[in-house]
Amino acid sequence: MNLSVFIIAIATLLILSVIIYLLTPRNYESAETVANSYDEWTEDGILEFYWGEHIHLGHYGSPPHNKEFLQAKEDFVHEMVKWGELDKLPQGTTVLDVGCGIGGSSRILAKDYGFAVTGVTISPQQVKRAQELTPEEVTADFKVDDALALSFPDNSFDVVWSIEAGPHMEDKAKYAQEMMRVLKPGGILVVADWNQRDDRQKPLNFWEKPLMRQLLDQWSHPAFSSIEGFSEQIEATGLVEGEVITADWTKETLPSWLDSIWQGVIRPQGMIKFGASGIIKSLREVPTLLLMRIGFGTGLCRFGMFRAVKSDSVNQLAEQSTANSLVR
Repeated sequence: MNLSVFIIAIATLLILSVIIYLLTPRNYESAETVANSYDEWTEDGILEFYWGEHIHLGHYGSPPHNKEFLQAKEDFVHEMVKWGELDKLPQGTTVLDVGCGIGGSSRILAKDYGFAVTGVTISPQQVKRAQELTPEEVTADFKVDDALALSFPDNSFDVVWSIEAGPHMEDKAKYAQEMMRVLKPGGILVVADWNQRDDRQKPLNFWEKPLMRQLLDQWSHPAFSSIEGFSEQIEATGLVEGEVITADWTKETLPSWLDSIWQGVIRPQGMIKFGASGIIKSLREVPTLLLMRIGFGTGLCRFGMFRAVKSDSVNQLAEQSTANSLVR
């Protein structure tokens, strides 16, 4: 195929994707929409085929450099482990993976670091697929659970870990509260999320507002937090020792958006595997991926990292309360 034919083919696909996008509008409705969406993508296998076991962005280095798409996603997990200082923790450390998807990150944490991982997602089909992909010897379990009302008791895990689940949460403060609640005193919270620029410092302008609205509606997001705003919500739980550590990984993850579109070009076997309906469904997402690239590339959106340690004083207060009640 010569260059001109290739360019025409790509342009035709882009035009088709925009037409499909415009003819099939979406609107965010509820958490049920999120579960249903992930159930559908998991059942048909399209997302797993193109994005692999890790339904999150990749890490392309600092500064970013060319990297194989699926390798970048695995590398992201290891980079997040190092940034969160989890590589210093012993084997057997208990980890809760909030928004675990089909368990890609959970399996790395279990296999490569020896952690005992529990993954939770709101999608029953994701739990089923995660269980299918996890060998018996890997200490990773999966269950359906609501991140805004976790079924675990207080002080259950040494580490709470979450990648790109926050944008789906209607109540960000409750999301922060629940993750800190189930963390043991002295335990570590490590979160990676899509964020919006802090509009308290610089309000969204005339074109950013409709762009942000599209990003929210297309993939069932009620809102993006800002890095500053979500950091404040973690601290507001009253359970944090010291301050919340944050970082901006926008540059490191930015190539993921165009890379995800490129997968459809260099892996045309997907067109055969998933047929006409799969092609239409995949093309439907191309404009959103391009809008995400615009949002993150212009500073409207940011990729935020968060690390917090749960205060030991929480445990001390509980012990003191128990002692006082015994004296009385």
